[in-house]
Amino acid sequence: MRQVASIVPFLVVVFGQAVCGERAQVVVAADGSGNFRTIPKKNSRNVIILIKKGTYHEKVFVEKSFVTLVGEDRDSTRIVFAELRENWNKDHRGSDWGAAVINIDSTVTNLTLANLTVHNNYGSLHGMHGHQFAVWGEGTRIIFLNCNIIADGGDTVSLWNRRDGMYYHADCTFEGWVDYVCPRGWCYITDSRFYGHNLSASIWHDGSAREDQKLVIRCSFFDGVPGFPLGRHHRDAQIYLLDYFYHCHRIGGDYRRFADNLASAEGSPTQDQITAEWTFGGRWNPEEEMPSVLPRISMPNPRDGSYDIRTEEVVVRWLPSRNAESSLIYIGSQNNPPYICSQPGREFRPAKLDPKTTYFWRIDEIVGSDTLRGPVWHFTAVD
Repeated sequence: MRQVASIVPFLVVVFGQAVCGERAQVVVAADGSGNFRTIPKKNSRNVIILIKKGTYHEKVFVEKSFVTLVGEDRDSTRIVFAELRENWNKDHRGSDWGAAVINIDSTVTNLTLANLTVHNNYGSLHGMHGHQFAVWGEGTRIIFLNCNIIADGGDTVSLWNRRDGMYYHADCTFEGWVDYVCPRGWCYITDSRFYGHNLSASIWHDGSAREDQKLVIRCSFFDGVPGFPLGRHHRDAQIYLLDYFYHCHRIGGDYRRFADNLASAEGSPTQDQITAEWTFGGRWNPEEEMPSVLPRISMPNPRDGSYDIRTEEVVVRWLPSRNAESSLIYIGSQNNPPYICSQPGREFRPAKLDPKTTYFWRIDEIVGSDTLRGPVWHFTAVD
């Protein structure tokens, strides 16, 4: 599974046979059955590797940039390997290169994992829950979309480029033991779920290399065993947790964690200012640059259920599916919104909207001779 890429404007590499309806232009296969046996030295554009359903009991070593590994199905495309970090270090002079299921070289940039499951299952096989990486690496501009990232021990997701590492994760599930999400550098996570299995920290951050390094988590859900702690701090770090305790109150008095202390943060940012681009200090805007890699439309903006959208600022945006040729726009104040127009691209500015009104919108996609119906999203406009 070390086949990774080739230089073409749009490429799908398929493990197994080509999937009907996919734009599979090139296949890389070590046995010579594809168009190429090996991978060029560099990629200048994003290359998509499509992994069909199945369980792959192997490690992945990513040494090339501008690569996307995308599964055919989030739950049925599974990359599984059992490895205890301690055991690997003994045999490899303390090196972590190879200690994870997916290993990312320090030179890698613009890597995306999408629509698949990565699982280090050493703990369930051997009853030990020490450090077990599902993903480890020192690259930058790394994206997870619609993934399950799981380990049966600590340090599930260990993206450890402390100098210039930048990571964006959306619509993912993270699961593990101590510090199972533990980035160094800059990290933005949204619309994701966390589950901690022991009575130690779920999240951890190392921001010691630069003063503005931070971990931001928005619109997500934490769960775990009874009494699980949220996080711990023993390095310089900034952790922003938003959209959790807004307007929460408790009989007998509010917990301190209900308080809004954003004003005390550097620069006193508002909730609206805290975006992915803000997190990375303007160095990277992944939501604008993100390639279309999922088999369906995703990432609505305004996010589904938003209730404080200013009418004069509304521009609806979305991430098209990787096979979309054009989009059909539906938007209105009814749950079955009316058709507006057809267009290419990934954003649309509607006509004047009324305040204090809930709007529903849907994007259908043209793929060949088919029309794929998208989900209905909604937001509420304010003055």
